[in-house]
Amino acid sequence: MQIQQIHHVAYRCKDARETVEFYQHYLNMDFILAISEDKVPSTKEPDPYMHLFMDAGNGNILAFFELPNSPEMGSDPNTPAWVQHIAFELESEAALLEAKAELEAKGLEVVGPTNHEIIKSIYFFDPNGHRLELTVRTDKPGQIDRLHALAPEMLAAWSKTKKAVDHAAWLHVEEFTG
Repeated sequence: MQIQQIHHVAYRCKDARETVEFYQHYLNMDFILAISEDKVPSTKEPDPYMHLFMDAGNGNILAFFELPNSPEMGSDPNTPAWVQHIAFELESEAALLEAKAELEAKGLEVVGPTNHEIIKSIYFFDPNGHRLELTVRTDKPGQIDRLHALAPEMLAAWSKTKKAVDHAAWLHVEEFTG
């Protein structure tokens, strides 16, 4: 099997119209299409829904379901709000700062930019409570390759101790020398 790309990622929304308008207004996404049925195609369960598809750029699709007959949606009370999020990549640090200013001018509370050493990001929430991230790559030559090589060792150490590992502490050193 060879995965080509993610076709879409689907989340639940509280209100279909409000969700489409948010992603159009704040993130300039095109509303691609909507599907609405009375039965779930895969399970045949009777459960009317509205399924929305938004263009997230470069063939990426962000989808939502409004489920009016299901209990009110919530978040996982055992997972911190910062963990589950959707990240969208921008082209430059200047674009990230412009996006932050634009979102704040439109009334959104934005956290960041946060420097993660290989990316810089800003964070905010959509009207459904989904955390969104806008990010830009800031890695220096060789950093991603080195992190890739360290990944199996880092995972093995984490799996044994369940404590933060320091294999990539070099990221926080001012000058990366490869």
